[in-house]
Amino acid sequence: MASRTFLSLVLLALLVPILAACDDDASAETARAAGPAADGTTPVFEVDPAWPEQLPNDWIMSVVTAVFVDSRDHVWVANLPELLTPEEIGAVQDPPIAECCAPPPVVLEFDPEGRLVQGWGVPSQDISEWPRNPHGLFVDHNDYVWVGTHSHDRVMKFTRNGDLVMTIGEYNETGGSQDESLLGGPAGIWVDPGTNEVFIADGYKNRRVIVMDGESGEYIRHWGAYGESPDDEYDYGDRDPAGPLPRQFSNVHGLIGSNDGLIYVADRRGNRIQVFDQAGAFVTERIIAPNTRSSGSAFVIALSADPDQEFLYMADGTNHKVWILRRADMEVVGEFGHPGRQAGQFLRPHGISVDSRGNIYVGEASTGRRVQKFTIQGQAGAGR
Repeated sequence: MASRTFLSLVLLALLVPILAACDDDASAETARAAGPAADGTTPVFEVDPAWPEQLPNDWIMSVVTAVFVDSRDHVWVANLPELLTPEEIGAVQDPPIAECCAPPPVVLEFDPEGRLVQGWGVPSQDISEWPRNPHGLFVDHNDYVWVGTHSHDRVMKFTRNGDLVMTIGEYNETGGSQDESLLGGPAGIWVDPGTNEVFIADGYKNRRVIVMDGESGEYIRHWGAYGESPDDEYDYGDRDPAGPLPRQFSNVHGLIGSNDGLIYVADRRGNRIQVFDQAGAFVTERIIAPNTRSSGSAFVIALSADPDQEFLYMADGTNHKVWILRRADMEVVGEFGHPGRQAGQFLRPHGISVDSRGNIYVGEASTGRRVQKFTIQGQAGAGR
């Protein structure tokens, strides 16, 4: 009996340091995932694995191209049901090949608790009434829902219930980066609540930000990288990340306006954020993960919910993470996320938005096909 007790004590003495080391490793991993938050100045986020609730009607979410949180803290999601495989939507095959599932509407609205409020739009709708392949979504100060489509060159304005109000651009028609009526691969949208001007990241085919009137759809102005005239003849190619920075946008993929009148533009394949005033004058830029090739790092941008919008969040769909930047000097102060399919990990983060409390919602494209909520911990970067 004494020998067994002695053996148990020996084993315990050996296990305690190992378990402590495991705990230390877990704590270190949490810190790495959250970024340098120990000083209390950088927001820290924790994934909420229960958000959203399961979709009704056996619907299954597809490739998520945009996420936006409106003034009610309702979360709007654009997804591509036409990309679901027959195996994923076996119940609607003819004949059915499985008990589940079915494609959802293209636009989905969730309440803050993650319950589906409504959905509208189907890929088979008349092209004059629906954008197809949505890319970019914004709910403005008048509750209009703006939806873009990079593949079909239009931005469309809807009521909250999905009734078409106005279309900017023409289906599958482009005119280059100097054209004042046609778009060329629009991706992101932001509407200024003060002027009702619509800022469009017109950048899959064109190389510019274009500004239109939110009521009439009439052209106002446009600009390219560094506030200069965009040049469609520029060949981005396989640029050397150690070489000179390109003078033209590579892929204007997202944008957002701040409370103090700045426009933040995500130049995706340029691996950078460029900052302008609303007239298009260049202010500054920040390069993020410059060695990221091909697909680029700068996908889409959101701002923190505090009145000063102290932090900027950038979804990186190639490195599968969210970067945290301090807006005052555009320095990277943290990051969260890791490539993978588990809760809190990412596969192609492609949409990002922030609610009034500072929580972040991230939508994943490619085979990620989900939206995750990240709850802000503590007060830093949160709304008041």
